[in-house]
This record gives sequence, structure tokens and C-alpha cells, in this order.
Amino acid sequence: MTIRTKLLASVIALGALTVAAQAETLRLGTEGAYPPFNYVTPEGKVEGFDIDIGLELCKRIGAECEVVAQDWDGIIPGLLAKKYDFIIASMFITAERKEQVAFTAPYYMAAMTHVVPQDSEITEFTNETMTDKVVGAQAGTTQADYAVAMYPDADVRLYPTQDEASLDMASGRLDVMVGDMLPLLDFVEKTEDGKCCKIAGAPITDPAFVGEGVGIALRKEDDDLRTRLNAALEEIRADGTYQAINDKYFSIDIYTMK
Repeated sequence: MTIRTKLLASVIALGALTVAAQAETLRLGTEGAYPPFNYVTPEGKVEGFDIDIGLELCKRIGAECEVVAQDWDGIIPGLLAKKYDFIIASMFITAERKEQVAFTAPYYMAAMTHVVPQDSEITEFTNETMTDKVVGAQAGTTQADYAVAMYPDADVRLYPTQDEASLDMASGRLDVMVGDMLPLLDFVEKTEDGKCCKIAGAPITDPAFVGEGVGIALRKEDDDLRTRLNAALEEIRADGTYQAINDKYFSIDIYTMK
């Protein structure tokens, strides 16, 4: 082989490696306004349980991942428009969403709950007990669907983000807030604003609203990526990595809710 031929072969090989590396660069879409699952730090970095899990899965499949923050109401349209390659944003797997996107296996189980002021005497939640009450939830979520469906005689107010709903709860503008159990536990137990309030009533586990758990959403045609992410999820569950990330944020195993 001549020097010229060797140089040409090296250039071709380098080009192939470059293409391969580019093919393994993925974009991870999340909301950035749902602590402790995903949130933006004062330094402008997106962090949280979802992000730690997502980046670990990227590592296991050999991909470099860039985190992209997107408002919740545009998060599925953003995926379909190819602004990012998958969504890891504490999204419940529901039949309605499965009409638009594919999901991995659940990466944690789901339940919703109610939050009320510390001095509230509400212990049961029915349309009758919620009549004329001001009930808050994040717009575009299964929690909002639940509040609207179950409390038609309440004054249901929907907010762009969970943080905004929680702020109105802390400010006394809501009688009740409906939300995902884990973020609301974090809100009442760990934040200054959350001292206003308490968790009330039994956990909401109706599959019609909480679906099959929480999964990673992908475009339906990206079946190979879904398969690889599922395999990586099984791997981090088996070797203890998932549990280590879990324990950084929660006192229970949210994969099993025990």
C-alpha cells in the first residue's frame, strides 16, 4: 500500500468515525420546572432526578446527550418537530399520549395527591366537598384532567407550571391543589413555601389518570432507540445505579413506590 493510499484510507476511516460519533449525539427534552424531577438552577443548569436518569441512560447506550428545556404545553409537539430525540420529564404513560408518541417501560410508578392548607378540615375529596372550592393544578397534565373531571362544580384554575400553582397555594389563593405525589411531598416537606400546607386524602392511583407509570417518550418511528433505552434502564436497575440516583432525591424507592 502506497503512502497516498494509506493516507486516503486514514481519511476515510476518520470520516466514518466522525459520522458515527455524530449519529450518537442525542437531545434530551425536559420541562425544567418540576422539582425535584427537573428544574433550572440559579446558574441556569437543568438538573433533577429525570436529568440524572436520562444522562445515565445516555451513557449506557454510548450517546452524548444535550439537555433541552421546553415548556410543558409544547413538549410533545417539540418532540414530533424533532427539537429533541426523547422526553424524560415525569410524563405519565396514558392511552391518549400513546396515540401521539411511543414510550419506554416505566422508569417509576405514579400516584397523585391533594394538598390543602394546614388548618383545612377537608379529608375527603368528592365533587360535593369541592363545590365552590378553588382547586389548582398544572395545565396540560393528568392532574388537571383529574381536577376538571372529578370536580365539575369547583373553580378549577390551571397554571403553566407546577411552581406557579404551588406559589398560589402558598399565597392562600387556592383551597386545594392536585398534583403528582412526589413533587408535592417535596414541596410540603422541604420548602419554606410548603410549610403552609399538608398532604390530604388517599393517594390517587386511578389508572384512567395516572396511566401505566412514568415513561420516556419517543417518536413512534424510533423503535431502535426505545429498545436501547429499555435495555439500559434494566441495566441501571440491576447494578444499583438507579437506586443510588433515587436515594439522592427520595426516601422511598419510587420505581416501586415502597
